[in-house]
Amino acid sequence: METLKFFLPATDYVAVLPQIVLVATALLVLVMGIFKKLVSGSAVGYTALAGSGLALASVLLFGRHAAPTSSFSGMVLVDGFSFFLTLVICIIIVLTVLVSLNYGRFFEEIKSGEYYSLVLLAGVGMIFMATAGNLILLFVALETMSIAIYALTGFHKEQLKSGEAALKYFLMGAFGSAFLLYGFAFIYGATGSLDIIKIADFIKSHPQILHVKFLVAGLVMMTAGIGFKISMVPFHMWTPDTYEGAPTSITGYMATGVKAAAFAALIRVILVPLAPMQHSWVDIMWVAAFLTMTVGNIIALVQDNVKRMLAYSSIAHAGYILLGFVAGTGLAQAGMLYYLMVYAFMNIGAFAVVALLSRKGEECSSISDFAGLGFKYPALGLVMSIFLFSLAGLPPTGGFMGKFYLFTQALRSGYVWLVVAAGVNSVVSIYYYLRVVVVMYFQPQPAENPIALTAVSPGIVIALFAATTAVLLMGIFPAYFMSLAGNSIFSLM
Repeated sequence: METLKFFLPATDYVAVLPQIVLVATALLVLVMGIFKKLVSGSAVGYTALAGSGLALASVLLFGRHAAPTSSFSGMVLVDGFSFFLTLVICIIIVLTVLVSLNYGRFFEEIKSGEYYSLVLLAGVGMIFMATAGNLILLFVALETMSIAIYALTGFHKEQLKSGEAALKYFLMGAFGSAFLLYGFAFIYGATGSLDIIKIADFIKSHPQILHVKFLVAGLVMMTAGIGFKISMVPFHMWTPDTYEGAPTSITGYMATGVKAAAFAALIRVILVPLAPMQHSWVDIMWVAAFLTMTVGNIIALVQDNVKRMLAYSSIAHAGYILLGFVAGTGLAQAGMLYYLMVYAFMNIGAFAVVALLSRKGEECSSISDFAGLGFKYPALGLVMSIFLFSLAGLPPTGGFMGKFYLFTQALRSGYVWLVVAAGVNSVVSIYYYLRVVVVMYFQPQPAENPIALTAVSPGIVIALFAATTAVLLMGIFPAYFMSLAGNSIFSLM
């Protein structure tokens, strides 16, 4: 009598070690949150911090020199690209938890196990989006990230604006996911595979398929689906309301982690397997990059709320990053990764300052709330100015070098007018960034509602120091970070 034998696929658990650590920590803090009488909210937060720090350490220890390979039957790809994006996302998770530890002093619901569990699980989805080698895993990762972020956006349960933001994000995100899934279906119909590497090999060996309408339709729908996540015009409508209504600690998380994961998917799914179709999408992406940076900057000029201003600013920065996508060269794509890293530090840093100005049960995100900050709290005013200068692209910050790399590569690829438009947009953005600096240093504090930092934890001090140091280091010594980004993108190609 024959016995049944089961053969498990070859697996490499080290390839998913950061995800394993984050999931285990998320389950642990969720259980800890149940026993509120025995475990304090701070203990839950510090446990989440320890787990996210351990995940970051595992990336640095095991991912830096890992040979390019795949695991779980090609579902997970291990290469320099996945290492770089996993590193960036783990840094974002650690910084978000540090900011949340302080933010929880103003809002009791932030101290819950559910909050930190959702933050960590969203991070798991982000990492899998960066490492996915199969379209099915990419979609599951996207939904894992999105569902957690939807819940986190509406975490201020007592605030109508927070619930409205979560609902808008959910509805628009559902449309984006549907577009993406339909795009995957069309790609499968044209190539007969969901494996990204096999799709690329099939297109190379069957060049006649480039004119098949199924493939073109899949490309368009995938671009639209990912465009929702990166806030690309015209798929940006949800961004300002969602950023304003969400808890400030989560706004910074969305603006950086979600964008990094979405751009990772854009590069992994479109630039690699569909590179022979560049002639089909380059003109569309040219227009999208121009509209995205222009619309974001123009509307940001008239905003009086810092969170809404930074929301439209994030739309504009998505347009700058798309310059690397349009240019199409390896160095341009390395510039995209470099910019994503520096953008993570300067944007989380800016939102951390906004979160620090909160009061018990109340956020202070109006530009007028920053009046006199530079004189009453010089260190805080200085770091906020550095983040704003970097967002504006002024030297010697990392934001300047990021734009320099992207603009230079787009210029070398012949997109002169797009670079001119990007330069004009950068000059326009200086106005609304410096507007906040002017308010901090040249407007007196209002007598009836002066600035008062009622709660400053060591965690947020560490987060601000780390973000400020990284922004300056990436601006003064950019070569190391650019080489790291370059090596990661060339391993992908």
